[in-house]
Amino acid sequence: MNYFDAVVLGIVEGLTEFLPISSTGHLTIAEKALGLDLADPAVTAYTAVIQMGAIAAVVVYFFGDITRIAKAWALGLVKPEYRGQRDHRMGWYVIVGSIPVGLVGFLARDLIRGELRSLWFVAGGLIVWSGVMWFAERVARQDRAERDLGMRDAIFVGLFQCFSLVAGVSRSGATISAGLLRGLDRVTATKLSFYLSIPALVAAGLFSLKDLSGSTISVGHVAVGTTVSFLVAYAAIAWLLRFVAHHSIGWFVPYRLALGFGLVALLATGTMSAT
Repeated sequence: MNYFDAVVLGIVEGLTEFLPISSTGHLTIAEKALGLDLADPAVTAYTAVIQMGAIAAVVVYFFGDITRIAKAWALGLVKPEYRGQRDHRMGWYVIVGSIPVGLVGFLARDLIRGELRSLWFVAGGLIVWSGVMWFAERVARQDRAERDLGMRDAIFVGLFQCFSLVAGVSRSGATISAGLLRGLDRVTATKLSFYLSIPALVAAGLFSLKDLSGSTISVGHVAVGTTVSFLVAYAAIAWLLRFVAHHSIGWFVPYRLALGFGLVALLATGTMSAT
């Protein structure tokens, strides 16, 4: 890996982490195009580590909301009068909603880093989940706002987040679709998706740091990729929140399908190898 690769991957990560088009899928394609070894654990770890730049962007963008939620949650542990407050409940929603992907991600870590990195899975995830996103928009009532969130919503969205462990599905695509299926409006579903990304991606990044030790990927490469992903992700978050306030996530489906079927064509003709 060189610094050009680090910048390119940082841009791809920051741009695609929160858009429902699959950051892992795009990063895998980008790594292949750059000539990096998809089977190298250090390359896989690098993509997980630079995700923390995107998460830092979420924390900065929603800093006021996050600190308010964290404070209310902590106070609610010792002061009963805080336990009925929406912010205290939101803290629990994020914690409980993050458990499924943490358990599945840990137990299936070898599969996720191995067979599921195949570009065939990326293509399949892009195509198949496009149907789920389309269906979620078709049946979405959007008659429930953030004040209507409950623990069942958090668990349902958290379970759907597990599908994003398959490259090509998209973590945001999975969680926003789940929120819509629960009747949440798009902005609420998107904000919940952002909140749930924090524990999941921080844990994945920290767990992957060990795989960079002793590799040719330097601290400088990680710093550049993480910084670039932070800057690009911050802009992507601001844009996406404005977009979903007035537009369906179905707008991303044609792009996903075109990329997925294009990838199938390249793989089927031998123009590109799957690993």
